[in-house]
Amino acid sequence: MNSALKPLILIVEDEVDLVTLLKYNLEKEGFRVAAANDGEEALLLANEQTPHLVLLDWMLPLMSGLEVCRQLRRNPKTREIPVIMLTARGEEADKVRGLNSGADDYISKPFSPTELVARIRAVLRRSSPALSEELLRFADVVMDLAAHRVRRDGRDVHLGPTEFRLLRHFMQHPGRVFSREQLLDIVWGHDVYVEPRTVDVHIRRLRKALNEDEFPDLIRTVRSAGYALDANAD
Repeated sequence: MNSALKPLILIVEDEVDLVTLLKYNLEKEGFRVAAANDGEEALLLANEQTPHLVLLDWMLPLMSGLEVCRQLRRNPKTREIPVIMLTARGEEADKVRGLNSGADDYISKPFSPTELVARIRAVLRRSSPALSEELLRFADVVMDLAAHRVRRDGRDVHLGPTEFRLLRHFMQHPGRVFSREQLLDIVWGHDVYVEPRTVDVHIRRLRKALNEDEFPDLIRTVRSAGYALDANAD
C-alpha cells in the first residue's frame, strides 16, 4: 500500500520512550504515525491532519486527555475521529469518565503492543470500514483495491497511480471537501514537495478518465476550498 494511503494514527503522549515504542510498533503494523506531547498540540494536529484515530493519554501537560477528547468532539471537523484513551488509571469509574468524555475505547497501562494494535484495528473497522474493505463503491463506480482496478457502469476506467490514489481517498470520504494542501499531504505525502497546482492537473486527468464515455461528473470543485466526490457534482 502506498504510504500516504495507510491509516494515520495520532499519538498524544508526553512520555518520549512510550511514543518511540508505540511509533515503532504501529509503523511495523502498517500505520502512519503523528505525535503530540500535549493537549494543545494534539488539537492543532487533529484539526490540520484529520487522523483516522487518536491514541490519547489521560495525564497530559497543559490540558487533560479528558478535556482534549471533549474538545475533539465539539469541533465539527474532528468530532468523528475515534479516540482510544491510554491511562494508568484502571478503576471502573475512571473508565466510565473516559468513555463519557467521548472516547471510543480505553486501555490501561501497562499494555502489550499486540493488544493495542488489535484494539486499534477493531475501532477502525467500526468507524472506517472502507479502510478494511477491498471494494469501494460510490454511485456507479467500483474500485477493487486488491486488483487495482476501477470500473464505472461496468466499464474499465484506466487511471495512473496518482489518479488512483486520489480517487481512492475521495471514495473513502465521499461528499467531504478537501483542499489542495490536504490532498497533497494525503496523496503525495508530507515529505514530498509538490506545487499545489499539481493537484488541479491530476484532478483534470481523473475527471477525464471517469467521464470518458460522457458520464456525469462526480468530482465537485468548491471555489476557494477544494474538491469533493459528489454524485450531484454537475
